[in-house]
Amino acid sequence: MPSATHPPAPEATRPEQPLTTASSGRPRIVALDVLRGFALCGILLANVKPIAHMLDTGSVTRPVVTAASEDGAGLGLGLFVDQRIFPIFSLLFGIGFSLLLNSVEGRVSRPRVLLLRRLLVLLAMGLAHMFLLWRGDILTIYAVVGLVVLLPSTWLPRWAVAGLAGVLIALPPIFGSNHVALVPGLFLLGSALTRYGVIDRIDRSVRVPATLGLVFAAGAVPAAWMQIDSGAAGTDDFTSWFAIAGLLIAGAYVCALLLLLRTPLRPVLQGVFAPLGRMALTNYLSATVLVLVTARLIGGSPDGWSDAMVLLIAAAILVPQWLVSTLWLRRYSQGPLEWLWRWATWTHRPPLRRPT
Repeated sequence: MPSATHPPAPEATRPEQPLTTASSGRPRIVALDVLRGFALCGILLANVKPIAHMLDTGSVTRPVVTAASEDGAGLGLGLFVDQRIFPIFSLLFGIGFSLLLNSVEGRVSRPRVLLLRRLLVLLAMGLAHMFLLWRGDILTIYAVVGLVVLLPSTWLPRWAVAGLAGVLIALPPIFGSNHVALVPGLFLLGSALTRYGVIDRIDRSVRVPATLGLVFAAGAVPAAWMQIDSGAAGTDDFTSWFAIAGLLIAGAYVCALLLLLRTPLRPVLQGVFAPLGRMALTNYLSATVLVLVTARLIGGSPDGWSDAMVLLIAAAILVPQWLVSTLWLRRYSQGPLEWLWRWATWTHRPPLRRPT
């Protein structure tokens, strides 16, 4: 993970070069890699059926959690996954953006031009993913919101970014907007947390995530109940409760993981999720191909797939991805698509092989 520490003054006069862990002076923040890997797993679970539907209709369909049926199917994966994971991914994007800005300021003459180029490259990758594979691509949305909201926010004071984040997160549930409307606020929240130094301390605290986790969990239970109840009744406030429950459960997930990272389970969590998180872009895009291939082999309509089938398909994709990611990162510093993204961002070919 890039460092927020400025390098010695002579470095600022050198040509722009890609940062490495050694040159940035700070190791990666393991908690962020774990959170990103966890979010990647959840996003795949939520996207298996929508991606598979591309083979049938060529359109995006996303299951919506409403009420529990008599056999309890309505209380399946959707209640714990759908719109519960993407807030984590969006938050992490804002964090990563601000961490990179902190790293390059003082090292390059025009840091925002570099970030602009990075977002434009992401936009190109997202559009290719959208039109070639899956209409539900999120990278395009992230790139556009980054260009329109996140990049301009770098000129604002941090208190303004924090305040704007609160407003933009609160408005979509109030007006019943879909989950995409939450992305700008979550981006800014991640940026504000970084600029206030919270991310630098994310691996050190127990009391804060414990307290926040209890608050999120206490709010998530009635919010999820209202989501189910409003869905069963067919009321107009279903979308609002869906968004509120999603945000609260996502917050509870983050706090729970941060707490578990302070226990003896840390090596296990790091070993399971960090390799996936460090190659999140590569794994996210390759998962689309793997889901489409799997759906073609299985055949039939994804609507008939049970939660167990979705879990099985996701596991059949994530386990090989974890194995490849783990082995790849033993030899190379980052994933192949992450490396290409970095190359296009800096317009210099960065080293890929890990130093021996």
